[in-house]
Amino acid sequence: MSKKTNYSYIGIAFIILVFGIIFVPKIVDRISNNDIIRNESRSDSANDRKAKADPLAFIETNGVKRQVPSFSFTDQNGKTITNEDYLGKVYVIEFFFTTCPTICPRMNANLVQIQNTFNEFEDFGVASFTINPEHDTPEVLKAYADDYGITNPNWHLLTGDKDAIYKLANEGFYIYAAANEDVLGGFEHSGNFALIDKNGYIRSRKDSYGNPIIYYKGIISEREKVNDEGEKEEISMLKEDIKNLLDE
Repeated sequence: MSKKTNYSYIGIAFIILVFGIIFVPKIVDRISNNDIIRNESRSDSANDRKAKADPLAFIETNGVKRQVPSFSFTDQNGKTITNEDYLGKVYVIEFFFTTCPTICPRMNANLVQIQNTFNEFEDFGVASFTINPEHDTPEVLKAYADDYGITNPNWHLLTGDKDAIYKLANEGFYIYAAANEDVLGGFEHSGNFALIDKNGYIRSRKDSYGNPIIYYKGIISEREKVNDEGEKEEISMLKEDIKNLLDE
């Protein structure tokens, strides 16, 4: 090996030694102070993802954003509750009845899970409107709430004038509800949930085509993932969107 080659190796070694003396202490100091570039890049990436997240769509009719119609009913505690009691809160709406032998137990089990997920949020609630108000008195609704573990003070199970409830369901939310003696339980209704923001507007995420999904499937649980017809659960999706509205 030539002397020239030896001098080259010595020069490289000297450069590495100088780099270690100057820069390694600085790198160690940044790590000890939680100021490493990798953390910065992760933080920047997370902020970018948050900034790029699409806001939930407003549901519109003829170009007008749809709000919850005015209503006034009695809850399980005998208290009069109106739509104005929900202003400033994010909430989920459903139509059900306590003697429902089919989908209602599944819907309300899912809502209880959602309730428990957001039990620390004072600005989250649920509005459950019975479509069998003649049977579902405040006392009946109170017992039902106790049986299902409904504890959120903003979860009101509401009863009142039957025609007003049906008008709210079918015209206010376009969530189908009707009496039908030919079906099990004597009533038929949608198993969908509607999501409402703090200002009383109906909101939802968009589908892959950019259109609002409008409602969330309330029957399939997160644990099931998919029902017998191949439909995917939307409870996890609903939870994400509730959190987004709470953060608005």
